[in-house]
Amino acid sequence: MAAPGNAEQTQLQAMEEEEDAGVEEREMESDEEEGMGVENSEEEESEEDDKENEAEIQRLEEQLSINAFDYNCHVDLIKLLKQEGELLRLRKARQKMSELFPLTEEIWLDWLKDEIRLSEEDSNREKVYELFERAVKDYICPDIWLEYAQYSIGGMGSPGGIDKVRSIFERAVTAVGLHMTKGQTLWEAYREFENAVLSTVQPPPGRIPSREEQELLNTQLERIHTLFRRQLAIPLMDMETTYAEYEEWSDKGVPETVVHLYRKALQQNEKCKSHEEALLVAEPPKLAEYQAYIDFELKEGDPARIQIMFERALAENCLVPDMWTKYATYLDRQLKIKDLVLSTHERAVRNCPWTMSLWKSYIQALERHGADHQSVSDVFEKALNAGFIQATDYVEIWQAYLDYLRRRVDFSKESSKELEELRAAFSRSLDYLKQDVEERFGESGDPSCVIMQIWARIEAHHCKNMQKARELWDNIMTKGNAKYANMWLEYYNLERAYGDMTHCRKALHRAVQCTSDYPEHVCEVLLTFERVEGTLEDWDTAVQKTETRLNRVNEKRAKAAAKETNMARHEEEKMEQRRKAKADKKAQKKSQKSSRGGEKRKAEQDEYQEDWNEKSAPKRQKGNGDNNTDEYMETDTGLFGRNAPSGNKAAAGGAKHAQQGAAVAAQRHNDDQPELRDESCSVFISNLAYTLEEPEAKLEAVFERCGPVKQVRLVTGNRGNFRGYGYVQFESAVSVAEALKLDRTEVGGRPMFVSPCVDKNKNPEFKVFKYNTAMEKHKIFISGLPFSCTKEQLEEICKDHGTIREVRLVTYRSGKPKGLAYVEFADEAQASQAVLKLDGVEVEGNKISVAISNPPRRHLMDKPGASRPTGETAPRQVYGSRGRGRTQLSLLPRSLHRPAAGKVENGTAADRAPPSSSTDGAAANAAGEPRSLSNSDFAKMLLNK
Repeated sequence: MAAPGNAEQTQLQAMEEEEDAGVEEREMESDEEEGMGVENSEEEESEEDDKENEAEIQRLEEQLSINAFDYNCHVDLIKLLKQEGELLRLRKARQKMSELFPLTEEIWLDWLKDEIRLSEEDSNREKVYELFERAVKDYICPDIWLEYAQYSIGGMGSPGGIDKVRSIFERAVTAVGLHMTKGQTLWEAYREFENAVLSTVQPPPGRIPSREEQELLNTQLERIHTLFRRQLAIPLMDMETTYAEYEEWSDKGVPETVVHLYRKALQQNEKCKSHEEALLVAEPPKLAEYQAYIDFELKEGDPARIQIMFERALAENCLVPDMWTKYATYLDRQLKIKDLVLSTHERAVRNCPWTMSLWKSYIQALERHGADHQSVSDVFEKALNAGFIQATDYVEIWQAYLDYLRRRVDFSKESSKELEELRAAFSRSLDYLKQDVEERFGESGDPSCVIMQIWARIEAHHCKNMQKARELWDNIMTKGNAKYANMWLEYYNLERAYGDMTHCRKALHRAVQCTSDYPEHVCEVLLTFERVEGTLEDWDTAVQKTETRLNRVNEKRAKAAAKETNMARHEEEKMEQRRKAKADKKAQKKSQKSSRGGEKRKAEQDEYQEDWNEKSAPKRQKGNGDNNTDEYMETDTGLFGRNAPSGNKAAAGGAKHAQQGAAVAAQRHNDDQPELRDESCSVFISNLAYTLEEPEAKLEAVFERCGPVKQVRLVTGNRGNFRGYGYVQFESAVSVAEALKLDRTEVGGRPMFVSPCVDKNKNPEFKVFKYNTAMEKHKIFISGLPFSCTKEQLEEICKDHGTIREVRLVTYRSGKPKGLAYVEFADEAQASQAVLKLDGVEVEGNKISVAISNPPRRHLMDKPGASRPTGETAPRQVYGSRGRGRTQLSLLPRSLHRPAAGKVENGTAADRAPPSSSTDGAAANAAGEPRSLSNSDFAKMLLNK
C-alpha cells in the first residue's frame, strides 16, 4: 500500500507543478499582451501625430501655391519637414524660400549642417561649397564664414586644398575680420590652421632640414607673423590677450612698427567702447544704437569699418528700408565698387521688396555700372511684381525705367529700335496704370498725367513730332485737367517752344473757356500774347472773350457771396433769438426768486434749508450756452441761483467753497473785460483732462517756448472745476503760429488740441478742429487691449516690429482707459509688418485687433454753421430728483418726498403738507407757496412713520 500511495503523492505533486507552471505561463502571456498593447497605443499615437503633421504640411504647401510670398508659411513648413525627417522635401522647401527671400543666419546654418551630414563623399563637396557661396551673399555673418572655413579644412588633403582653405580664410577676414566682437574668433581660427600647416613642414627633432625645407619653414613662419601683425592693427575685443600670445610665440619679440599699430588700434578701440557697450545692453533690434554707431564711423571716415557697421546693423534690422537706403547711397557715392554696390542693391530689394525707392536706386545703379539691357529689364519686371503699397509708387518706378530707356535712344537717327522700345514702354505704362494700378487702388496714381506730359515733351523736343504731342495733350485735358490753369499754360509753353502761333492762340482761347481755378491769370496771358503777336482783329476777339468770361465768373462769385451772406444773416438771427430767449428765461427766474426772497425765515429754517440744498439738490443740467452767464438749478424747495441762500455753513466746507468761488469770480472778472482780450494773439486749447492739476501753471509752462504769455483763461464750472478747455493769449500775434505747432502735444496723458481763436458768430463756417479722416499708413490702431495695459507695456510689445515714434492710449476725460491705442512707426513698411505680426495676439488674456489707422469719415450737416438744436428748438431733457445720474433712484425716504411747485394735480402743495403751528408756514400755505420744514416738523414726520 505504501508504494501506490507514494506514487499517487508523486503524481499529485507533478500535477500541482504543471498547474503552477501554467499559471506563470499565462501571467507572462498577459504581461506580454499588456506590453504589446502599450507599444501598439504608442504606435497609434505616433501614427496620428504623423497624419496631423502630414495634413499640416499639405495645407502649408497649398497655401504657398496660392501666395508664394508668405514668409511665415515658408518658415513653418521648413520646421515641420525637419521634424518629420523629410530631407528631400526639406531641401526643396529651403531652396524655394531662398529664391524668394534672403534667409536668416539660423536657417542657413541649419541647412548647411544638414547638407554637410548628407554629403560625406568628396564628390558632393562642391555642392556644399556652392551652398556656402549663396549663404555668404545674403548677410555678412561671421558664424557662417567660420563654418565655411572650417568645412573647407576637411578638404585640405585634396590637390590644391590648402590654397583653397587660405583663399576662403582671406575672404572671411576681409568680409568680417573687422567685426569688433566676433572678428577675433575668425582670426584665431586662421592662425590655428596655419599653425597646423607649420607642424607638417617642421623637420623631426634631431634632423637638419634641407634648403628647400628651410625655405618652406621660413615662409610658413612669416605667414603666422603676418597674421599676428594684421590682427593687432585692427581694433577688436580682447586685443591684450592676442598681443601677449604674440610676445610668447615670437622668438625675436614684437617689432616697433607692430607695437605702434597695436597702440593705435587700442585708442580706436577705446573710442568705440561706449558704442559697443550700448549695443551689448540694448534690446533688439537696437536700431537707435546702430544709427549712432554708424554716424560715429562716418565721421571717422574709414570705409572698411563703415561697411562692417552697416552690415552688422542690417543683420539685425534687415526689414528697415531706411537703413538699406543709407547703406546703398554711401556705396554709390563713396566706394563705387561695382560688385559690392550691385550685390548690396540686390540684397536690399530682396529684404524690402515693398519699398519703391530701393528698386529705383537698383535700376539706376545697374545703368551707372554698365549692366546689359536685359538685366535692367528683368529687375524692372520684378519691381512691378513686388507689391507696392501706394499707387504713386508705380508711377515713380515707371518714370525711372522710362528715363533709363530715354537715355539709351540716339535721337540723331529718325528711327531706331531703342526709340520704338521707348514709345512701346510709354504706351504700356499708361495701360498698366489705367488697368492694373487703378483696379487695385481705385486710382491711377498719376492724376496730373506726368508720364504723358514727359512723353509729349520728348516727342516735341527730340522727335520733332508735334502732331503726336498735341494728341497726347488732348488726351491729358480729357482726363479732368481742363479746369486747371497750370495745365493749359504748360501746353501753351510747349506750343510756344516747338509749335506755331496758331496753335498757341487756340490753346489760350480754350484755356479761357475751360479754366475755373485762376481765370484772370489765363485771360492776362492771352491778352499779353495778342499784344505781342496778334493783329487788331485778334486783339478785339481776345478782349471780347476775356470780358465775357470774366463777367460770367464774377456773376457766379457774386451769387455765391450772396448765398453765404444770407446764410450768415440767418445764423445771426438764430443766435439773436437764442440770446433773447435766454435773457427772458433769466429775467423770469429772477422775478420768481425776488417774489419769494422777501419772506422772512427763521435762522433755524435757514440752516436746515442750506443743509438740505447742499445734500439733496440735483445736479445742474449742462447747457449749450456760455458758462459765464448766470445759470440756475431747480430744487424741490424752489428756484435758486448760483449763490445759495445765506446761512451758517460748516467751517471745513466754507474754505473749499470760498476757494472755488474765488476761481469763478476771477474768471468772471476776466470775461467781463473784453477789452483785455485779443483774438489775433490768442489760441483755443481743448481736450485736456478735467483732473489736470494746476492747469494754468502747466499750460503757461508749455506755451512759454512760443513767446511771452499774457494770460491763460481757463473755462470752469459753477463750482470752479476745470472743464478741459480754455484760451491762451500772447503778448504778440507772432507767437500764435508757433503755438499752433503744439497741436496734439501730450499734456497730462492726453493730446492737447490747439486751434486758432475765431469768433464763431462772425465766421460760422470756420471749423475749429480738422480731424484726420485719411488713412494714416505709418500708424496702427489697436483695439481690445486690457484696461490694465500701460504705455510702456504696449511699447515693449510693438518695438520688435520697427522704430516707434509715439504710443498713445485712448482714455476718457476722467483718465479711465478705453482699451484702444494708436502706435506711430517711422514708416509705412514697419506699420504693415506690425499689423501682420500683432493682429490676433493675446495680451493678458485679451485678443487684440490691429489695423492700419483709418479714421472714419465724419458726417457733417449739409448747412454750414449748423449745430445741434438748443433752446426753443429742442425739448429740454427731463431728469429725476438725482439730476443726470445713470439711475434715478433716490435715497430720500418716501415720507419726505414733496411734489415740486406747479406740478400738483389734486390740490396745492400746501394742502398736502403736514400741519405746522408756524404762522409763517400758514401764511405761505395760504398764499399757495411751498412751505419750508423746520427741524420740529422733520422730527414729527420721522416719529409718525
